[in-house]
Formats: sequence, structure tokens, C-alpha cells
Amino acid sequence: MPFTSCINKLAAPALSNPGRHTVCARAAEHLLITIHPYTNMEEGDLVELFWDGCYVASQQIIKADIGRPVLLRVPHSFIQNGTARLYYRVMHIGSSPALSAQLKIFVKLDCPGGEAIGEENQGLAPLVIPLPIQRYGVNPSQMKRGVPLTIEPYRNMACDDAITLLWGDVRLDVPKLRKVDIEKPVSVFVPPHIIQEAGEDARLEVTYCVIDRVGNNSRWAPARVLKVGAPKRYLNPAPREVLLAAEPRPNWRN
Repeated sequence: MPFTSCINKLAAPALSNPGRHTVCARAAEHLLITIHPYTNMEEGDLVELFWDGCYVASQQIIKADIGRPVLLRVPHSFIQNGTARLYYRVMHIGSSPALSAQLKIFVKLDCPGGEAIGEENQGLAPLVIPLPIQRYGVNPSQMKRGVPLTIEPYRNMACDDAITLLWGDVRLDVPKLRKVDIEKPVSVFVPPHIIQEAGEDARLEVTYCVIDRVGNNSRWAPARVLKVGAPKRYLNPAPREVLLAAEPRPNWRN
């Protein structure tokens, strides 16, 4: 069977996660493109990968490669924010070059809140909590009503950002951001069942993180610390008077 040069006879290249056509900052550091085995794959074939029409990498097929996927790494310098189209070309000895179908991907290298250092992202502002609650804590009445919070606009805020609030050890997922939400404060209401599930705590930490549409993770914002629950008051009884054995009580009557 002769090798064909007709366009789109070869399958499109694929990302390492074929279920998603997006690239985040972490994936861009070591981005591998998969080229599946093709018909009449032979020793000596030259497979060339193109990114937006620019040559980026190639591999010559050896006997051990036949019937196996070819992995080609995209240099980081080629990867920029926005939409990109990938395809490959197979140079087969004695035949015209064959082109693959295109893979369209979306690249986003800007993490929500900017680049985090360690487990905490200083680019995310701590949660805004009503002053009375921040000062005096969440009393039993407030635990039954719920607590309103606010997340300030952050760097690289984008549509479809998914925010997760952490109230103590309990997570609360906030609806994904819409276009009208960008560059505006995000209001979050912590319902009573979340507060009650986390329970009372004299030093409960409240924080949040953001994951954008391509999987960039902001890591956690600096935490707020709240008192949650009824204040515990301990009444110290008056100290008992300690008498020495030879010391009479005051006003002692014979």
C-alpha cells in the first residue's frame, strides 16, 4: 500500500491529557506532544512537529519506534498565552510529505494572584470579614445565620476561575466567575451547615485558593483567624485563706 500525501489522512497530535486542550504554566515547563502510530510507519521516516506554522521539533523513526507513539517536546520559548495550532508532517522515503490534522489548544501562563512562593500566595489578599465578626468572633447566633465574606479582586482574575474557600477543615466551592465578575469583589456566604460542620474553634483559619480554566493553581491566600462558638468564661473562686496551725482565725471567740 503506497504512502499517501493527502492532507488530514494523519490523526492530529495530542497533549499528554487528551481530555483537555489547554496548557497551564506548570505543563508548559515540560510540554510533550504525542503523535500516535500511523499507517505504514517505517524505519527512516522523519516526523516534524509545527507550532502555529513554525517548526519546533522532529524525530527520525528507528525500528524500535514502529507501532509506538512518538513524543516530541515543545521548547518553552515557543509557548505563549493565547490560542495555538499544532500539526506534524511525516517525510516518508520515496513519497511526498504527509500532513496531519490540526490540534487547537488554549495556553494560559498567568496564574491567579501571580506566582506563588511556597504554599502561600501573597498576591491574594486575605478575606474581608465584617469588622464585628473579625473582632469578636462568630457567636452561636451568627453560627445559625451564616457569615458573609468578600474576596478582593486579584491579579490575573479571569472568566471561569473556580474559587475554593477553606473554613477550618471544611471546603466550600464558589460558583465559577463570569465575565461580569472580573475586576470586582466576590461576595461569598458561608452557610450555617458549613460552620457547624467545622465546629467551634478558638483559632479557626479561613482562607481560599483559585484554579483557573486551564488548571493554574494560585495556592492559598494568607489566612484569617476567627473565634467560632460561645465564649468560655471561667469564674475563679476567691482564694481560700490558708491558716498556719498556731494561727487563730480572726475574731476568734474563746
